[in-house]
Amino acid sequence: MHKLLLILLPLSFWLPVSSAKVVPAFSVESFGKLPDGREAKIYTLTNEDGAFVKITNYGGIITSIMVPDVAGKLGDVCLGYSTVGEYVTNKSPYFGALIGRYGNRIAKGRFKLDGVNYTLAVNNGPNALHGGLIGFDKVIWNASPVMSSDGNPTLTLTYTSENGEEGYPGTLKVQAIYSWLPQNVLRLAFTATTDKDTPINLTNHCYFNLAGAGNGNILEHEVMINSKLFVPVDETLIPSGKIEPVAGSPFDFSQFKPIGRDIAAENEQLKHGNGYDHCFIIDKPMGQLGVMAKILEPTTRRTLTISSTEPGLQFYSGNFLDGSNVGKGGRPYIFRGAFAMEPEHYPDSPNQPGFPSTILKPGQNYTHLMSFSFGVQK
Repeated sequence: MHKLLLILLPLSFWLPVSSAKVVPAFSVESFGKLPDGREAKIYTLTNEDGAFVKITNYGGIITSIMVPDVAGKLGDVCLGYSTVGEYVTNKSPYFGALIGRYGNRIAKGRFKLDGVNYTLAVNNGPNALHGGLIGFDKVIWNASPVMSSDGNPTLTLTYTSENGEEGYPGTLKVQAIYSWLPQNVLRLAFTATTDKDTPINLTNHCYFNLAGAGNGNILEHEVMINSKLFVPVDETLIPSGKIEPVAGSPFDFSQFKPIGRDIAAENEQLKHGNGYDHCFIIDKPMGQLGVMAKILEPTTRRTLTISSTEPGLQFYSGNFLDGSNVGKGGRPYIFRGAFAMEPEHYPDSPNQPGFPSTILKPGQNYTHLMSFSFGVQK
């Protein structure tokens, strides 16, 4: 099982912006109603630097992340909408969502476990994606906002996924804790238990643009991914089962380079994903919290460091955004107008015996700790 061994703080290279301190706090207000009449809530967590995040109990969605640029000006770096209704009616492509039971794809919506064949909803071409038709991103979570013992605003979400929900076996009890820490670190801690063997692969699906949500494309963002290997996929984005080195390919982000440098290269894998939509195997022990990726936006000088206990990072370069999703402030989210980096296990692991197991058993505790650390480079 996953083990949490250490918590990394932002590296000194990624400098936080100093500002007058405020009293950390949280607040709650209505986020609108769902078509069935239920009301969603939105929670604002503000840290001592005055930066804040907004999270709704609908889908555990992070709707906004307001962090400073190099001049100290706050800007929203997370794509999303202003009301819960827009997440429903605009068919959000998982903006900011908590993903489960299984993040990423499962081939043909099928897997076999303990001698039993299970069938899931097919909602992404021929495959199952991100938990199904009504995954964890489309349910109301029980929410409890508190100030932690160390004075940080924290939101705890809980949800019980019943046996058979979306085709998955076992009753799964899930907890997600969002903590907004000093120096603009957003920490997410997932835990879960089950009463029957079941696959689980929880993650977050924020779409980031460090220049500001809706502010151009992300091709000039410079990225480093702590990986020597990636998972090749077929034309439906299902792994072949092979693992390939990134060296000498457009998938080599071992040193900082702009996302757009190689994205149009003649490469079969880039054709399959219409760009980057691949899982990178992170060069660290599985279960140990470590740095997965670093990103720098060259104009605002905002930076992001992503850390997680998981073995893989799905890097998606916004290849299917097309401007039809109009978000906060009336800004259309254009082609490659954001990137997502989802810490997780490899795609289709229930059908890939050579991949690390994603099966949670009764009596075990699933844990996944991740953090998004924001700063600036002077």
